[in-house]
Amino acid sequence: MNAQHAGLDRARHNIDAWWPAIEAGAEAIVQTASGCGAFIKEYGQLLNADPHYAAKARRVSELARDLVQVLGAEALDSLSLNSDLRLAFHCPCTLQHAQKLGGAVEGLLTQLGFSLTPVPDGHLCCGSAGTYSLTQPTLARQLRDNRLNALESGQPQVIVTANIGCQTHLDGAGRTPVRHWIEIVDEALR
Repeated sequence: MNAQHAGLDRARHNIDAWWPAIEAGAEAIVQTASGCGAFIKEYGQLLNADPHYAAKARRVSELARDLVQVLGAEALDSLSLNSDLRLAFHCPCTLQHAQKLGGAVEGLLTQLGFSLTPVPDGHLCCGSAGTYSLTQPTLARQLRDNRLNALESGQPQVIVTANIGCQTHLDGAGRTPVRHWIEIVDEALR
């Protein structure tokens, strides 16, 4: 909501909090929310003119990874998952457009043995869009309902996504349950 100075101060605070782990050799800063990940990957650019944080911000951006990138780099063939759930995946705008990871979660879920239903117009936004669902509730609900119609067209038992904003917004309709995809993977591993 245009709180740019506060946002940059929060980025600096995060860098300070992560820096001891980075100095100790952390291999990645892993995010499970694609919106947060998209922002963290931009720290280097956003703080480029800050003489105290520019180099650290670049390093943080280099280390930022979405969870699907971390798991996708691992040998997962030996995992024994137990799930017969039919899933529909909603790919958040921040995952497919900002991070350029469209298809990554779907591929990983398929590799792990989950059954994914087809989703028409998978590139479309659910209407959450950061604060959009708060500032434009009527349009956001219309986008949400259109997105849910597409997601539910394959009759999934659960809709999964990679961003808490999308999850909350879609689930707020009280239709098909909406969860984060890693929750479903975690449950299947038990």
